[in-house]
Formats: sequence, structure tokens, C-alpha cells
Amino acid sequence: MADQPIRLANFSGYFGDRFTAVDEVLAGDPVDVLVGDYLAEITLAALAARHLADPDRGYVEYFVDQLRPHLATLADRRIRVVTNAGGFNPAGLAAALRDELDTAGVGLRVAHVEGDNIASRLTELQRQGHRLENLDTGQPLSEWPVRPIAANAYLGGWGIARALGEGADIVVCGRVTDASLTVGPAAWWHSWRPDDWDRLAGAVLAGHIIECGPQAVGGNFSGFTSVEHLLTPGFPIAEVAADGSSVITKHAGDDGAVTVDTVTAQLVYEIQGPRYLNPDVTVHLDDVRLTADGPDRVRVDRVTGSPPPPTTKVAIFGQIGYQQVNTVYVTAPGIPAKVELLRRQLERVTPEGVRLRLTTLGTAADDPETQWDATVAVRILATAADREALTRLGLARLLGSLYLQSYPGYFTDVAGTQQVRPGPRIEYWPGLLKLDAVGHRVVLDERVLEIAAPEHTAAPEVVAHPEPTEIPTAEPARRVPLGTVAHARSGDKGGNCNVGIWTPYPAAWPWLRAFLSTEEIRRLVPEVKDLDIVRHEFPELRAVHFVFRGLLGTGGSANDRVDQVGKAVGEYLRATLVPIPPLLLDSLGQTHDAH
Repeated sequence: MADQPIRLANFSGYFGDRFTAVDEVLAGDPVDVLVGDYLAEITLAALAARHLADPDRGYVEYFVDQLRPHLATLADRRIRVVTNAGGFNPAGLAAALRDELDTAGVGLRVAHVEGDNIASRLTELQRQGHRLENLDTGQPLSEWPVRPIAANAYLGGWGIARALGEGADIVVCGRVTDASLTVGPAAWWHSWRPDDWDRLAGAVLAGHIIECGPQAVGGNFSGFTSVEHLLTPGFPIAEVAADGSSVITKHAGDDGAVTVDTVTAQLVYEIQGPRYLNPDVTVHLDDVRLTADGPDRVRVDRVTGSPPPPTTKVAIFGQIGYQQVNTVYVTAPGIPAKVELLRRQLERVTPEGVRLRLTTLGTAADDPETQWDATVAVRILATAADREALTRLGLARLLGSLYLQSYPGYFTDVAGTQQVRPGPRIEYWPGLLKLDAVGHRVVLDERVLEIAAPEHTAAPEVVAHPEPTEIPTAEPARRVPLGTVAHARSGDKGGNCNVGIWTPYPAAWPWLRAFLSTEEIRRLVPEVKDLDIVRHEFPELRAVHFVFRGLLGTGGSANDRVDQVGKAVGEYLRATLVPIPPLLLDSLGQTHDAH
């Protein structure tokens, strides 16, 4: 078994991903393990509120519906399933699956991994001296003026490996890291040791690349127009070899494409920089190499690793109030004056304790050809510490009363559903906890198997890259969108937003790295000009990577940006006009001017 690469097929990238994915994957190419990722920080926030209201819930219930028709097939083909759909209640999901197996008469064994949920231990841990300091600010949890309602430590993959080694067919987890869903099966298959740093690092990277499902197969890819069949991009497969190298591919009959650029897009997504931290290993991304290995096949190698950090992240959530959002529309001319009148009319009747944020989305055309070319949307977000204040505001009712007394042309989308009831507003605290203070257990056939913390840890190296010093050529430049020569992918890391910008053209790399300084980014993106910005370079990927600290407030579940988790920041950057030397553009066959 260990002589052959393990083939791991992703079937979910987030809570709400395509429901038919399990059907599609099992109809595709042969694989050894199905891995389903359902959790993210914003997902945990939503599940936390659900679990708080009903302790028997808190797991991804529709996962049972996805698996139910395929239980006999899984048994016949000896395909294992590993998922973090357990959320806050992996034991509950495991019990639900056992009931389904009993009903179907299928003899598969279900294990669950637990220990990540430390909400009941927070007081005890702080009493023992664990500060649970904020990953971004360094403040101890004791200074957070919010009552935690959930706390989950990120676990590694060794519990999954142990469960599979003990004969489990389905392994249900709570908050393991996304990559652990791949690391655990790979370590089990290849009989790796806990100190096989390079091999583990390779598996972490393979897991990171496939964890978001179709994103590695052309979904959400800035070069999507180059992907011939993208109507329903399939889910990726990672073939992880015994040395930790991998090949990323897809099911042959599925839409989408696996190329060096689609894999790069996922590699630079939601990373901290050249050191990717995991409870099992610290991954060094500096020299990672991606090479085409045939149609829809990309080889990932030269991945190195070192001992994991002594701490793991703890996702802590607390409710800070309630929120409500609705949208109205404004048509030119005079849009700024119309929005200002709307703001004053709303603020005049806003109860004390309610905060309003109006965000104008879009820009009206100077000479509109249609009414919609002249129209922008205004998003109105109301937040308050208590539900009663928002109830008194009655935002939906208030907006409905303005038709005859606000700006000319006032309208809402009467065919749409107005949000009438306020919803909870959840804040995120990314805490740190020593790995040896986290319980990590596997429950299988009523046996509890303890998973030891790593014997060797090391504080992660801080990698700093100097700002570019050479000045891009002074020859007359042509102002064109940055996306003419570069791809980008952005996402969230708690309250921070990361964006990776890379070029598929080797000839464009010297210009890109020299042009994209931190100072230039502050000019291109005024919203980040006063933020702390971290910049790194990945020459092997021809990529420049930035982290915008605090752009997303304290995290996607509580911040009041429309793009809550920064998914479109990269595309915004690609749309900005930048001066590129004409000789470079001509050499790349890019001859069009700015538009």
C-alpha cells in the first residue's frame, strides 16, 4: 500500500458547497479516501450560535444526506471518508452515521476525533497560566470584554491517522486544520513518523491545495476565461507519494482544469507568508516548485518542513450584539447628495445604541445607455449591542416608509426579501494555546485513544524580505490594468486579509516584484494605506504576497465590510491601472491600452 501514492479526493470546500459533490466524486476516477472540508472561521461562528441554541446540533447535518445513498458503495470499494463536518458535535454526527449504517445494513466503522472543543476549559486554562493571547495583538484573553460562547483548538492529523490505522472507515472530526484531513490519511497510508518533517510538510501543502474544492480546478480563478469548460468545475484529487511530493489532478470527466496557475492560486490563498504553521509541522514555502506533469496534472515538490510551533490556534467566539442589513438603490444624477439625504433621514430616527453604516456600491456611467448604467446600490448595515434597539429601529419598515419623502427615484427591490429580524453578531478571537495543553482523542468502538502532543517543537522563524530597491524602467509606460500581466487570489486570516499576486510570464517577474512595493500597494489600495502591511516574495512562483493586518476588523463574522472575508481584494488590485513598459507588453503579446 505504501509503495503507491494515496489518492485523496476532495468533495467539499466549505459549509454550503455543492450538495451533489459526493455523487460526482464516486462517479469519477478511482480514489482511496474522500476528504470533506466544511469549516472556516465564519462557518464556526454560524455553527456556534446553532450549537448554543441546541447542544444536540452544531454539526453539518446535510453531510449525512450526502453520504446516505453511497454507504454500500463505500463498503464495496473500501473507500475511506474523512471530514470535519462534526463541527461542535463530532460525537453527535458519528452517532447519526452509525444509525444510518444500521438502517442500511452496511458494516462500516465510524470513529470521531475530539478534544478541540475547549470552551468548558477556558477558565481552568487561564487559571493554570495560559494567556490564550491574541495571535494578532498579543493581548491575553482576560482583556477581551466579551463572554466566549465557543472555543476550538486546531488539531493536527495524527488522530485521523490513528483512527484509520485502528480500522475506522469513516472519521468524523471537529476543528482539525483543513490540511489535517489530508495529512492524517497520508501519514497512515505511508506509515510516516511524527518527525518526518519534509514528508508531512508536503502532505500539508497538498491538503492546503485541495481543501477548497473546485478552487484548485479553475473555480474563483482570475484567469477563468482561459479555462475552456468551467460551467461546473470538478473537485480536485491529490496523489501524495511516500516522499511527501504530490500531483494535483481532477476526475477526467469533470469540467475545469488543473494548471500551474490554478494550483498557484490556491497555494498563495490564506497563507501567513513563507512559513505555513500547522500543529504537526511548519511548512517552508520558499522553494516550492510547481511543474506541469501532463494534462490536468501539476507536480508539487521541493517542499521542506521543520518542527511545528509550540502553540496552536484557538478559534474563540463571543456574541457582541446583533445586526441587520438591507439595500436601496440610487440613480444618477447627484448620487452623493441623494445618499447624504438618505443618511440624514435614517440617522434622524435611529435609536441610541444603534450604529449605521451606508456603503455605496458601484459608480454610475457618465453617459448611461440604460437605467441600470446610471444606478448604484446602497447597502445599509445597522448594528447594536442588543436586539431591542434594532427592533425599535425597524429598518425594513423604515426603508419602506421613504418612497414619497426621500431622494428622487428612491426604490428598493420589492421582489426581493427584506431582512426583517436582526441576526446575531459574532466576534472572533484567534487565541494561542500550547500544544501539550490540548486534549486530542479518538473514539472508536467505545474505546478512547489518546494522541500525544508533538515531542519536538520550535518557534517559527520570522522571514523578512527587503523592499525592492531597483526602480522600474523610466521609459514611457502604458497604463493598463495590472491584471493584464498578473493573476491574484485573496482571502481572510482572521481579521487580516492576504493577497498573492503572481505572473505567468517569466519576462514580467522582474518588473512585477520591483513595482509591487509596500508603498505602491498603499497607493493602489487607499483602504489599506494606514494599516500594517507585511510583504514577501516567492520567486519560484513569481509571486508577491501581502498581508493587510486589520482590514477585516476582528474577522469576517463581525466586520462591517460588504466583502466580509476579502475574497475580491485581489480582483480589485488587478483592475487598477498601472504603468507597464510597452516593450514588456509587446513581448508578451499584450498590446491593448487601458480601458
